[in-house]
Amino acid sequence: MTDPVSRMTPQRRQAMAEAAASRLPALQIAADRVAMTVMQGVHGRRRVGQGEAFWQFRRYQQGDPLIRIDWRQSAKRPHVYVRETEWEAAQSAWLWRDASRSMDWRSDPRLPTKLERAELLLLGLCALLLRGGERVALLGTGMRPLAGRAALGRLVARLAEAAGDEAGTPTALALPRHATLVLIGDFLAPLEDTDRRLRALAASGVEGVLLQIVDPAEETLPFSGRTRFEGLEEDGAMLVPRVEAMRPDYAHAFAAHRDGLAGIARTLGWRALLHRTDRSPENALMTLWQALARSGDATRGWGRG
Repeated sequence: MTDPVSRMTPQRRQAMAEAAASRLPALQIAADRVAMTVMQGVHGRRRVGQGEAFWQFRRYQQGDPLIRIDWRQSAKRPHVYVRETEWEAAQSAWLWRDASRSMDWRSDPRLPTKLERAELLLLGLCALLLRGGERVALLGTGMRPLAGRAALGRLVARLAEAAGDEAGTPTALALPRHATLVLIGDFLAPLEDTDRRLRALAASGVEGVLLQIVDPAEETLPFSGRTRFEGLEEDGAMLVPRVEAMRPDYAHAFAAHRDGLAGIARTLGWRALLHRTDRSPENALMTLWQALARSGDATRGWGRG
């Protein structure tokens, strides 16, 4: 199957990026508000250290303690570098949201699109993590993990730049062991494809949380009568004479796909969560935060937020 990104013209990529950038300032304000609401009832993450084994040298970032600067390495290079241990790397979280066309959909104009809700929760989680003193990066952007309250604005800018990424699941990247990976999307791709990609990501030993975002109509199929369904990712169209007649089979197939995704997460030692766009984003962010606090302890079913 051809990668959807390769079929996009430069003009369409630019248009998507500009559209994303235009809404992100307001989205940042909304994410901050959601994060502040959640902070009223949560505590910081308590995590066991992995020792002081050397991980890597990286460029100094605003907010890094001066004591962490490695002056010997910095003297050899044009920039100032800090020495990062395995535990410090493990304190970093890599976040990703699905920007494929299936995410830019809603069944009711009163609801947010799945993409809008995914970005709100991603930025809300960024705000919580940064306030907790952890480093955050957006997977697939090539950015180093950022720290400090001021980093949220830079993450917002990078999110706009990543608007043209239409891959339904992220590609495997080298990440430090014991780091945290949060993937937010609808995960409607075939389960075998999702399983292959997630196993490649998990191979480095990262802890993971999947947050599947669905529109309520995708779960309940509330339509009736003669209905035409059109695919958003060149899936073609299907005309159903009486859509209510297929509702039981559809519900069974949707539940099987959802349970299959939970099973994939469970075999990796990850956690799987489900969120509907007609539900409260505050509750979803609270559930996501609590899942991070227990990451590595996979559940037997789905958590709902």
